Amino acid sequence: MGRVDFGAKPFSYPQPVWIIATYDENGVPNAMNAAWGGISEANEVSICLSVGHKTCKNFEKTGAFTISMADAAHAAGCDYVGIASGNKEVDKFAKAGFTATKSEHVNAPIINELAVCMECKVKSYDHETCILKGEIVNVSVDENAIIEGKVDVSKVAPIMFDPFNNAYHVIGEKIGDAWSMGKNL
Repeated sequence: MGRVDFGAKPFSYPQPVWIIATYDENGVPNAMNAAWGGISEANEVSICLSVGHKTCKNFEKTGAFTISMADAAHAAGCDYVGIASGNKEVDKFAKAGFTATKSEHVNAPIINELAVCMECKVKSYDHETCILKGEIVNVSVDENAIIEGKVDVSKVAPIMFDPFNNAYHVIGEKIGDAWSMGKNL
């Protein structure tokens, strides 16, 4: 059996479907879909966002943003905020079916419909590399996604981006316990 080369592409599994939310200068919430991001330190995220996004203009003014995990129940709205431009579509947030609550920790909106949210302060944003670094100030989870004090991933139903096929897949099946499964090897 052989392997098939795809070339130098940003293809890996899983790629998160993060919905980045900000306020504009008038306090109007905006959101965009971003897949090229990850945890870069214990309290830091790094995301690749091209400069022209309304979201970038917003967080450069407010110094804050939130990252909500896209989920299966709201996949169409999450996809929509990745298709529509906040520079052109004024009511993009509402059109996606989202409502917001202002974070108590940063000057950015929490998307009420999405269960898991990282609330972040801007650490840096490089216009040349398009790398946004954010300090995670708080992670909040909708109480409906918590059972017996623990986050239930099946209630969150986060989705991932499949860059090989331009598709979304839901995450949720448990196959074992981390830092435990391999102990017998």
